[in-house]
Amino acid sequence: MGLNFKMIAATAVALLPALMPLPASALDDAQKKEMGDFIREYLMENPEIMLEVQDALQQKQDAARLEKSAAAVTTNKDTIFQSSHDLAIGNPKGDVTVVEFFDYNCGYCRRAHPDMEAVLEKDKNIRYVLKEFPILGPDSLAAHKVSDAVRKLAPEKYGDFFRAMMTSGERADEASAIAIAAVLGMTEEAIRAKMAESPNEQSVQETYALATSLGITGTPSYVIGNEMVPGAVGSAAIEDKVGNVRSCGKATC
Repeated sequence: MGLNFKMIAATAVALLPALMPLPASALDDAQKKEMGDFIREYLMENPEIMLEVQDALQQKQDAARLEKSAAAVTTNKDTIFQSSHDLAIGNPKGDVTVVEFFDYNCGYCRRAHPDMEAVLEKDKNIRYVLKEFPILGPDSLAAHKVSDAVRKLAPEKYGDFFRAMMTSGERADEASAIAIAAVLGMTEEAIRAKMAESPNEQSVQETYALATSLGITGTPSYVIGNEMVPGAVGSAAIEDKVGNVRSCGKATC
């Protein structure tokens, strides 16, 4: 972990009350230089202090992030966990809910997909909510419109559609999404009719607004318990947070 000027300055500032009881304005230039030389010498002889300050700062920032995340999740909990625009796979009646914000064209989402599948295979009591978040251009938006039509036409096949899209080697767009839906037994005519009858603008706008509230800027991002978890964190991290929710009611105990 590298050290930088800001951290050194923060360390010096932290030491000043103990080393310099007088305000800086009470010192002349020679005294200020002498004090600066003393602080520099002290830090050079005790560099571990800078690591301690860096660790303390990181802990403080992490605590502030968790507090802000928990407040945002609480404020938006109904939209996060119970939106009428989303479907849950895994165990719809599971005791812990994992919400994933994803884009069908997100490479990180596709690479993280096996991790979540492994979690669901091991833990049969997780409710897994799919929060469609098309942020990677027109093709993604078009693919998600087809996905929305699939969810409305055949909700029982939505999980299979999602998995097929995430494991496809093709770029997700309207054509590839319709092709996958056709394999699952839905006709292009039915899909296009549903897209025209019930466009998904409302659900997409809801998700965009929710992501802004939660500070989500990329995919995948998860909400587990009271916490927003950014990035492809891996199955072990997800399992740990699910376990924490069960043991203490929070993602981080």
